[in-house]
Amino acid sequence: MSNLPLRERVARERRRLKSVRHALSVALEKGARGDAAYLPFYVAEGDYIEAAMHRLHIQDVRMGEMIRSRLGTPLDASAEQALSDLDTRLGDNQRHLHQLIAARDALRAEGAAALDRFEKVSRAYTAYITANMGHHGAITELAQKLFSMDDWAYMAGVTEAETQREQQLYDRVFATLPAGVTAPVEA
Repeated sequence: MSNLPLRERVARERRRLKSVRHALSVALEKGARGDAAYLPFYVAEGDYIEAAMHRLHIQDVRMGEMIRSRLGTPLDASAEQALSDLDTRLGDNQRHLHQLIAARDALRAEGAAALDRFEKVSRAYTAYITANMGHHGAITELAQKLFSMDDWAYMAGVTEAETQREQQLYDRVFATLPAGVTAPVEA
């Protein structure tokens, strides 16, 4: 895996997160309806999303810090707005993520009794991610203008250990798909 260029490793990680989120959306659309067969899949989804979103959060926080340090103060209005939007999205994402983690932990502790709660929280979180996360023009433009390849490598922080962990968590998601739930697997 380490022989892939950094840009491709990061792009692959984001594609795989999208495929995991898509698999979750397909399962949510069908609904568990109390079926305990969904438990291992939903727990695997929670584990993957927790790890992946933690890494993306760190990357985005680094990006904001690096942009602020490069621009100095005072910031112009457009940079201030772009960074404020980033901070708001990151904070809202963390709130949703903490709710998802708590719902996943309830699945572990309570089993099928917690399925409805997990599905409700997951629907809200996947809707939030779809509507609000990803690359946003103003912040991406600032980063592209200010960062060198070394800066991008630092910001990404991709290690072999994290790559291996991501692979294990990803494989577990698709190994636990409930019957009747299909989703494309990203290589």
